[in-house]
Amino acid sequence: MMLLASGSPSPVLSEIFAVLALLVLSLVVLLILRHYLPLRKTPAYLLVPVFFALWLPATIVLLVPIDLASNASTDDEATKGIWLPPRALLVSWRISYWLTFVLTWFILPILAEYSDAGYRESKDRILYSLRSNAQYYAIVFGSATLGLVYFFISRGPTFMSLKGLIMALSYCWGLALAIYLMGHGLVAIPRGLIRNARASHRLRLLQSQAPRLYEKMEDALLNLEDLEVQVSELSKRKTGSARDFRDWIEELSEICNIPESRPRNVLPRADNDNRIVPIVITEKYLADLTRQLTRARHAKSRYLDEWDCLLRDASKAQAVLDSAASKKLELGSSSPNSSLWEKATVLTPYMRYLLHYHVIPYLRVFLGGFLALASMCIIWSELVKAALPSLSVIRFTVVHHWTGEGGRVGFAGQLTAALWIMYMCAAALYSVTEVKVWRGRSLVRRNTAHESAFWYAGQVAKLTVPLSYNFVTFLSRQIYQETTFYGILGQYVDFTSLGKWFDYLFPAFVLVPVFATLFGLYGKVKRFFGFGVDVVDEDEDQASYGTGSWREGRDLIERELNGTSISRRLDQAASRSRGTDSSHARAVPILTVPAARNGGTQTPFATSPSYRDPPSARVTPSSRSQVVDSEPEEQNFFTNLGHRVKNTFDTIDPPKWFRDIGDGMKRPRWMGGSDDVAESSTRAGRSDSDIRRWFGGDGRIRL
Repeated sequence: MMLLASGSPSPVLSEIFAVLALLVLSLVVLLILRHYLPLRKTPAYLLVPVFFALWLPATIVLLVPIDLASNASTDDEATKGIWLPPRALLVSWRISYWLTFVLTWFILPILAEYSDAGYRESKDRILYSLRSNAQYYAIVFGSATLGLVYFFISRGPTFMSLKGLIMALSYCWGLALAIYLMGHGLVAIPRGLIRNARASHRLRLLQSQAPRLYEKMEDALLNLEDLEVQVSELSKRKTGSARDFRDWIEELSEICNIPESRPRNVLPRADNDNRIVPIVITEKYLADLTRQLTRARHAKSRYLDEWDCLLRDASKAQAVLDSAASKKLELGSSSPNSSLWEKATVLTPYMRYLLHYHVIPYLRVFLGGFLALASMCIIWSELVKAALPSLSVIRFTVVHHWTGEGGRVGFAGQLTAALWIMYMCAAALYSVTEVKVWRGRSLVRRNTAHESAFWYAGQVAKLTVPLSYNFVTFLSRQIYQETTFYGILGQYVDFTSLGKWFDYLFPAFVLVPVFATLFGLYGKVKRFFGFGVDVVDEDEDQASYGTGSWREGRDLIERELNGTSISRRLDQAASRSRGTDSSHARAVPILTVPAARNGGTQTPFATSPSYRDPPSARVTPSSRSQVVDSEPEEQNFFTNLGHRVKNTFDTIDPPKWFRDIGDGMKRPRWMGGSDDVAESSTRAGRSDSDIRRWFGGDGRIRL
């Protein structure tokens, strides 16, 4: 069909191709929505705006190559590509751009706050949403006042000046955010593919992430339990102001379902639980409680889903490593969330071993290197498009038919342009999903919060337009100034000299996020300010030590896979206490654990040591000092000092280069005897070194 469309002088076949492409995009968007939202239970006020917020940016990615070929087409009909008449192209651009603009700045923000309001009545939710967005719009309009004065001075107080101000400011704000996010993604995507090519490194990275994720999951569970206790205390109110909101309180009790929830590990923290509920119950208090409860439930679902994915990936990585000995890879039964490719059993264990152990790592490295080269081309084109536009690499990959200073775009150039735009948008959207600084918003399979769905859809709509026009400026001015896209947006960006130079010079700041991601500046800043960060060193076996180390993550994953963790025992006890009555069961996220492998394959983490306590039971430095201070007072000062010094040195894990200094050197007998004795005592879990007796005690650790 493409060849027929390109060889025909009539745009009929091109229009048919465009319609079919739009239908395919609609199907893809529906599959994406189905992956993150239950379509049958999701209200229409969410599905329709979010669908168009994803579908319209996809049409823009399709319209840009068609616009380039329609206005800079070749004279050869055989290579003309997909093109549309000027009127059809103009109408398509107006619909796509202005609907995306309205969704980005008005519809999606209002609906997001509406879904997160917490009130029962629609009127109250709308008023809450308008009040919340009024502050945002006041800041935006206040900032636009200076721009309005500049536009009126430059071009006069006309409607064109006002329209140009609105479009230019929205484009500049979107471009600033898109350039920063894209710069981070251009480095993170290829580096992640190359680093995670080896199963050993992938497993070590998952183990280093496990403790922090497990703590967040526990915090989310405890936060939800505290809110459920608050609702339980609120439901006991039968008199006073609580009678006016009896139906609302009953709805909250049904949402919490206190009797069927997991039993609390400890008693309520407060001495008097009735104090956590105010004396006078107001509508605002109930709305805040509903909002907090909804966010807590989705936070629990988010971390359970992330923990489930981490366990599944760790089990798979360990299975790939274990298959090196037997030359057979058994992944066990697939989880319900697995894809069709993962559920397929066409490959034999030996072929699966060859694929995952030998083929896929090289494919990851090749794809990572190819995307790294593409990232360098994009960064280079951003830097030289203002000073030396003729050196832009992307320009030569899109324009294949040069005629003097201009050029013509054929079907091959259209395909290349679409791939460039998709990679630029994918890099920006990858940063949006990976950088967790968006007020706890996240995408969860089949259980995404409504407010999060609106917010992420708004980011897709906000980033696609500036990135698409930024890509168009990589080409020569003789080409992109003839496009309809330039007439819709570009002429208003170039309406003043300030906007023109901003469009040319600001993309050079892509080097800031590129270097920050490339050299690990974010981790250095976190460590400098004391926030802490999980760092995995590729050159050493040791990553980080103490709380949150990869060893602790290995033990956590082992306990979860073997079903011996405390949380799983509590869940099983709660399920047994509920019995077989499923009429009152609530829909909660289910934690699926990969099935254990049997046969001759080695069990995951079979060589790991005995597991430790979970993060909730770990002894932090502050709690450790409390434990030591609570020891009997009959011990003398030197004994206590010896215990403290010994515990301090025993909990410090020296780096590899420091431990290598003593290789090949034997300790004298006065420091603990021969190496054989020291080795045997170390295996037994203690040391008979005389130096420990200098500080009092018998050389053993007292806890």
